[in-house]
Amino acid sequence: MVVKRKRKLLLLAGIVNILALSLIGCKNSSMQAESTWEYHKNPAEAGWSPEKLQEAKDYYDSLGSTAAMAIYNGKVLFEWGDITKKTSIHSVRKSFLSALYGIHVHEGNIHLGETLNELEISDNVTLSVLEENATIADLLTSRSGIFLRAGEESLLMRWNRPERESYVPGSQFHYNNWDFNVLGTIFNNKTNSDLFEEFNERIATPIGMEDYVLEDSIYKYELKRSMHPSYLFRMSARDMARFGLLFLQDGQWAGQQLIPKEWINESTTVQTPVPTSINYGYGYMWWVADSSPFDKLGLYSAIGRYGQSIDIIPEANLVFVHRVDSDRIINRTVNHVNDKKRFTLLEKILEAKAQN
Repeated sequence: MVVKRKRKLLLLAGIVNILALSLIGCKNSSMQAESTWEYHKNPAEAGWSPEKLQEAKDYYDSLGSTAAMAIYNGKVLFEWGDITKKTSIHSVRKSFLSALYGIHVHEGNIHLGETLNELEISDNVTLSVLEENATIADLLTSRSGIFLRAGEESLLMRWNRPERESYVPGSQFHYNNWDFNVLGTIFNNKTNSDLFEEFNERIATPIGMEDYVLEDSIYKYELKRSMHPSYLFRMSARDMARFGLLFLQDGQWAGQQLIPKEWINESTTVQTPVPTSINYGYGYMWWVADSSPFDKLGLYSAIGRYGQSIDIIPEANLVFVHRVDSDRIINRTVNHVNDKKRFTLLEKILEAKAQN
């Protein structure tokens, strides 16, 4: 009898704990939902069709996406899914570093014409004389012509890596993590700083990111592949939207010019064609639409694996953020969202504006 009573008491205590944790979870969820974003009270009053937006939402629900958010005229038009959860942004990180390069190029700390020889860049293998001629600009446009192993490479990137010295630096686009990771090393060396601290102090804090903290960024070392680490971020959809809005506003925030307007224009202009893409050319670590209909809208995008994106559409005064939580295995294998699906979703969203 005593044993049974103890079991009942333990069961009751467990139920109470679960209820308490549930209440705390609800409270935390409610607290997370609080935001300094301004919201459109009614999509129709902002010139958007609620019915068409619902059609877009239905398509979004069919994709396996986990969060999405649209900013129109500086205010939240809609938010779907958990916009506060911080997950890996994958290659969206590269556009973050591009913004930091713009600041330091403007300040004279970095010069795009500097070569890897002048910068004394090496790796686990010695660079050839040809490879050493690659410039910072070549790396920013993924045209270094250096085809070495790198961290955070997908299997496809490894399989498709050309032979060394297949192309002269600056002559051919090839999406290459070696270029991007080395840019992180160069940035830290040239600025005598840390790119995560710079991002936090010069971008995240001034624009009021609500979830991101410095600890959400790490260097990932894969020394058997390369001596240059990957610089990784975890971030929420609503904080990614702030970064997108900063670019839509030509680098201005609350009267401050955080990123030079000239860099915004240059980095989001096609610097090189991308033979393997029917939608995009490439700027300075930004994907830039170069085919109809999105080229006419001025679309440019920060894109990451499995379906992460920040899409900026100047002609529609719109920022759209799309997320797929890659912490879940099923989202990495089944539910990832490619460009074609995301473009279809974007078209459905924009149709909601075109009807009015």
